[in-house]
This record gives sequence, C-alpha cells and structure tokens, in this order.
Amino acid sequence: MNKPKISLFVFLSCVFATFVGNTQEQEKLLKLWYRKPASVWEEALPLGNAKTGAMVFGGIRVERYQLNDNTLWSGFPNPGNNPNGPRVLPQVRKAIFEGDYEKATSLWKQMQGPYSARYLPLGDLLLDFHRNDSLASFYQRDLDLDNAVSTVKYTYQGVSYTRESFISWPDKAMVIRITADKPGAITFDVALTSKLKYETKAKDDDYLILRGKAPKFVANRDYEPKQVVYDEANGEGMNFEVHVKVQTVGGKSLANNNSLRVSGANSVTLWLTEATSFNGFDKSPGLEGKDPAREATTCMNRVSKLNYEDVKSKHIADYTSLFHRVAINLGNDVEALKLPINERMLRLAKGKSDHALLALYYQYGRYLLIASSRPGSRPTNLQGIWNDHVQPPWGSNYTTNINTEMNYWLAENTNLSECHQPLFDFMKELAVNGAVTAKVNYAIDTGWVVHHNTDLWAKTSPPGGYDWDPKGMPRWSAWPMAGAWFCTHLWEHYLYTGDKKFLKEEAYPLMKGAASFMLAWLTEDPDSHYLVTNPSTSPENTIKIKGKEYQLSMASTMDMAIIRELFNACMHASDILQIDPNFKAKLTTAKAKLYPYHIGRYGQLQEWYQDWDDPQDKHRHISQLFGLYPGNQLSIGGTPKLAAAAKQSLLHRGDVSTGWSMAWKTNWWARLQDGNHAYKILKDALRYIDPKEEKEQMSGGGAYPNLFDAHPPFQIDGNFGATAGITEMLLQSHAGEIHLLPALPDAWPSGAIKGIKARGNFTVEIDWAQGDLTRALIHSTLGGTCRLRTSVPVKVLETTVAKVSVPNDLLIKPEELPIVENQQTSLQTLHVKETYVIDFPTEKGKTYTIVPL
Repeated sequence: MNKPKISLFVFLSCVFATFVGNTQEQEKLLKLWYRKPASVWEEALPLGNAKTGAMVFGGIRVERYQLNDNTLWSGFPNPGNNPNGPRVLPQVRKAIFEGDYEKATSLWKQMQGPYSARYLPLGDLLLDFHRNDSLASFYQRDLDLDNAVSTVKYTYQGVSYTRESFISWPDKAMVIRITADKPGAITFDVALTSKLKYETKAKDDDYLILRGKAPKFVANRDYEPKQVVYDEANGEGMNFEVHVKVQTVGGKSLANNNSLRVSGANSVTLWLTEATSFNGFDKSPGLEGKDPAREATTCMNRVSKLNYEDVKSKHIADYTSLFHRVAINLGNDVEALKLPINERMLRLAKGKSDHALLALYYQYGRYLLIASSRPGSRPTNLQGIWNDHVQPPWGSNYTTNINTEMNYWLAENTNLSECHQPLFDFMKELAVNGAVTAKVNYAIDTGWVVHHNTDLWAKTSPPGGYDWDPKGMPRWSAWPMAGAWFCTHLWEHYLYTGDKKFLKEEAYPLMKGAASFMLAWLTEDPDSHYLVTNPSTSPENTIKIKGKEYQLSMASTMDMAIIRELFNACMHASDILQIDPNFKAKLTTAKAKLYPYHIGRYGQLQEWYQDWDDPQDKHRHISQLFGLYPGNQLSIGGTPKLAAAAKQSLLHRGDVSTGWSMAWKTNWWARLQDGNHAYKILKDALRYIDPKEEKEQMSGGGAYPNLFDAHPPFQIDGNFGATAGITEMLLQSHAGEIHLLPALPDAWPSGAIKGIKARGNFTVEIDWAQGDLTRALIHSTLGGTCRLRTSVPVKVLETTVAKVSVPNDLLIKPEELPIVENQQTSLQTLHVKETYVIDFPTEKGKTYTIVPL
C-alpha cells in the first residue's frame, strides 16, 4: 500500500490548528472518553486483533474484560442441503409463472435447510480490587483510536491508578498494565469465568487457565424444544482455553483455589492468550479439532518473555501503519471536545453542532474494521467479533443479504484494502460447499451458490428450518444471491488496487463460478421472454397485491441488478486477462436478455416483477436500489431517469429505519449527490440510545454510548456503512472518474481529508473552504489516465491537461441500461451542481496537485 507523502503529525498540525485551541483538545479528537465506568455492555469499549476481542468496562471495584474469539461458534460442519429441491423447484416455478404465489411459498418451504450456527462468547477476565466505587475521584476511561489502547485512570485514597489495555496483532495477545504513583499500592484478585461450560484452575502462583466447551447446538428460535445442547456422550462442540499470566514488580502473586491473588505490587502486567479447537470449516471441532492448549501456551511462552513497552510499541506501530493512512477534519467545536462522548451525543441531539463527533464516528468505523478483520482471520460477523450472549440476536452470524457485505464497504475507499482479505478467503470455502448445494438442491452441476445466512462452517444451503418452522419464511430463505454479491467485492478490490495477479488467481475463478451458477439458475419468462430469476424475493420484504401479502415472485429488481453487476465484472475481467472468450460470449448473450429495470406508476424504481410497489411501505430493505449503491449501474450522469426513480423510492421509504438501513441510505443519497440529505441521516445515526432504557424495538436507528450502531439491538454493519457513506460524500469514483466533493453538505463548509482511495489505485487528499475545493493531491500508484470531476474549474500543476477520449481501463463508465417506463408518471427532479471535467495523464508513483483556476 502506498503511504501518504505528508506525515500525520504535519497534516494534523495544519488542518486542526484553525479549529482547536490547545493540545488537550487535540488529544481528544480521536478519543472515546467517559467519566464513569460502563454499567452495561453497550457502554464498554472494544479492543481486538481480529481474533481475540474484548469489551473493557473500566470498573473501579471490579474490572471486567468480556472476551471473544472469532472462531468460537456452536455446532460443527452441517451442510443441510435438501435433496427435495430438484423435485420441488419445477413446481415452485410453475406456480409462480401461473401467478399462484401462495402455492409457491408453501412449496418452497419443502426446500429449506437448517439454521446457521451461533457465534458465542469466550469468557470474562475479572480483576477484583475490593474498592468502593464512591470513594474514587478524577475518574476517566477512554479508547484512543490513535493507538488502539484503552486507558482507565482514577484516584483512590490518595493513590493515582492507571490501567492500560490493548490486544496485539503481531504478538497475538491481550496485554494489561496496572500502575500506581505509590509503591506497594496494587492488590487485586484475578479470575476467569465463562457463560459456556468451563473450569478454571491455577497452573502456578502466577498462571491461570480456563478450559471450556461450546455446545453442539444453539437454537435459532425461542420456541424450539431444545435451546442449548451440549454433547456429553461424544464430545462434539468446540473446545477452548484462556491463559492468563501475571507479572509483578514488587509484591507477590499467589494461587487461591481457582483464582490468583496479587498483593502489594508497584506495577502489574497481565498477559492473556487464548485459542479454540477450530481446525477448518470442514472439520469437526470436537472430534477432529486442534488442541487449543498448544496454541495458547506457545503464544504465552513467547509474549510473556518480552518487555511490556516493546510489545506496546510493536502493537502501536502495526496498528498505526493502517489507521494513520487516513485523517479527516470536518471542523471542531471546542466546547464539545470538553465533554465525554455520551454527553456530546445528547448535545448533538439538541441541535448543537459537533462535526468532530462525526469525524470521530468515521474513524471509529475504520478502527473497528482493523480490530476485527485482518489477513488470516475470519471475516467480521453481524457484531464484528464482539458478543456477550450465548443466544445473540440473529445468532451474530453472517447475514448475507446485506449485512456481511456492508461490513466491507469501507475496506477499499478508506485505504484498508488488506482488511478485505478475510472475506475473500471465506468465499473460497463457500465456493466448495456452495457447489454441493447447487447440485443437491437445484441439480445444477456448475458454479456455486450461497443463501441468506452462513456461519463459521461455511453453510451455503437455504435457512428456514427445513419444513418444520412455521416462521421460516421464504421471503428471506429463497434468496440464492449471496455468492454473486460477494463476487462484486472481488471485482471492486481489483478496481481499487489494479492487482492483476489477484484478479487472475483469486478473483476470476470465484467470479466465474458464481456467474456459471447464475447462468444455470436463470430461466425464460414465458410471457416477456426475458431471462428471470424464479423464485425470487426482494430480501425480507413482501409483495402487496390487492390487500394481500405474498413472499415469492420472480425477477426482483435486486436479483437482476446483482446478476447484471456480476456479468459485467466477469466480462471486463475476461478482457483484461485475455481469457475465456466463449464464456464471455455466453454472459454477453444472457445479459442482453435480462429482465430490465422498470419505472413504476409512482415514478419509483420498481422493486418487483410488476408494478406492485406501495408508496406507504416503510420496509428497512430497499434492495431495488442495489444498482445505485453498492452497484455501479445507476448514476446521475449515466442513467438520469433511473437515478430519479431511485430518489422517488427513497422518498417513499423515508429516512428513519434500522441502523444499518440508515447507513445504506446515507450512501444512496451521497450517490444522488444530495449531501444535505445524507448528512441528515448521518446525524440521526448518532441519535443517543440509552441501553438501560431501550425497549424491544427493531427500528429507529441511533447509537449506543460506546458508538456501536443500534439497529437496535447492536449490529456493526451500521458503523461500517456510515464510514463508507461519509467517504462517498467526499469522494466518488464509480462512474469512470474521480469526483471530488460530490455530496458535500452545507454543514461542512470547510474541512480536509487525506489518504482515501479512488478506483484506479489513486490516493486522494482534499481540502475545501466555504463549500468549494481549495486544493487536492492525487497520488497515482499505477499510472494511466485520470479523469477528474470538480465543482469548480481546476488545473493540474504538474502536467499539461490532455484531451483523452478513453479513461484508464480500471475506471468503468456506467452504461445505459434497458428500462421500461410507466408513461403516466412524472420523474423526480434531480438538483445537481454544475461540474467540470478534465482528463490528464499520470505517471506511476507521482503525485499531482489540483488547484482552482
């Protein structure tokens, strides 16, 4: 990855000096800080190294570190493929072609498979200081995004205590350092517990080990007869261990039954390592698993011999090599910086400005991705890697009809491309299982498929509980589109990096497999003679026809958009790699016959096969807008009628929804170049949600005191989607050009961002004032033509602008798509600022300065 030319220190010194009066406030720009310990999980602060996760509560009497391991799931490999499929699928399709959607829905339930496994909590590290909370003073806890270290400070009976915590990716360990400003003042007990089956024993006076066992089954539904099942007889289920070693300076540590007692120490370092028996997606963790003791012990023996400061320095160097690539300044309010995060959220809700809070929220998304997804790890699940429940909401699994994909929208454009790799590695596992599902469930012998949910075991079959669960609804189970959507991430990674080796060896084989399945899945509509998907859903929504609701139809707009996006990517990849001309020809022919976009009677982008949209429908999924974002099919410049129809659909659905849905809406409004609307939704996403007062609601959005996105409950995709959306407001590159400040809201008249990425492997820095560009730097990693769009006429200082008719082959222009319009409707008006376009050649490794004329 290309490193920015200017150091972060120089950048921050320049752009923040105007807004912040002193160093103390500057230090708070990237800190989540609070004046009280966390009383509930949603107030605790997350640490992670993409394997081990911890939520730090910052307690005075008892400090709690709630622990996770990204491979600790229930169950074992359970493909769940349904051999009824080849017999039932023709019946489903016949019923749909005949318009009998109720019959099709009933039939589909015979094709469903099991629910996914569940992501589980590892345990808790508890440090009991035997103190009275009310006697502490000068308390502060924080998470510093600048170095990924959590700190707790307070004074107790005349002694000042400091507790630092971090989880190191290089050294594969959590490290805690406790210090005091007086000798011999540190005394506490160390314990390990778990919500799963476990036992804890002291290996020595300074060494504690927790050994645990995960259940072989955790129910998806609260009405299932068995909820949590352990395999006492055969030993199925994940094994895991947590090791803690205590090192004291002064004082001593002694074993006390199943805990340790530290007394009279000057300072204490605790090292924590952990491991599970996970041995691959296709192996039983209980019967074919690895010995977790070996990994945990090996890591402990290595890290505990090191110097604390050296381990911390290595951790910070590793983390900042990723995090410091991007810096953002949206303007600051000095009064707001004096307040803890929870009070700033409440202040924002009262109409006060706090642009630094939105900048912090932006960087928090990047922090969370670094902490939960690194090369070699599992991909981020519905809650990243942080979960405290044996039966978490939706299993904390991989929900693949939007949520898993949204987790990675920020990976490329916020310069964290390496963090995308776990998703790609997971896709290779899904392709193996998905090929079997394609054959067993659908008698399709080519390619691979993934449905609505998956898990650690790379499950690819439809969920829904086979035919036993009356609530196993086809509106989400009948959705074989996840593999195709995942593959667009491979293509985007190539567009951003230009890595042809990756495209040839990793991306294209997976893309071709997903496209091959879709070629076989498509069927001809006997009425229109277009190629359609049948059955088809628009995820989790229902069709409303004459007062009735139906779950299945054919050719939903999202289905056709995903397929079109995938076919386009495969066709371009074939040209770039100069391979597979015959396969490209098949895709070209099929693409020309795909069911087109429709504009409905209300001027909306039609969601369904027919014009069934209800303008009163406020459903959280607006899946028909896939082609606007994250797809690259719809744009104001390339497809203005479809873009206007997309705007109408957004207006019908409204702004308020679940947290992740509001994040998606931020990106859509940014693509429509309406920065003020995108900003409004962003502010709503930071609406303060008190977890102690939260009702059982499933919408409304907002954020918890620790800035975790509130669906509610917590889902991390809203954090990731919001960060991606802010980037889209400031930089877009999907339409064959780099567009600077395409959706800048009035609320951010002045600011700066540096280090973000554009397709074509350009690294971009932007400064603006009074709502207009003042300067930009564009670093060209690969060379080639750069097409630039700006709101003011500009010049490039380092080169003479040349008229270039064909942009760099990495920048794909949007195409005019087939469209059917309802002639009785009028389209939304799109208000777009006048822009200017220049093309200029770039040389590999050079940086270009853009200034207004």
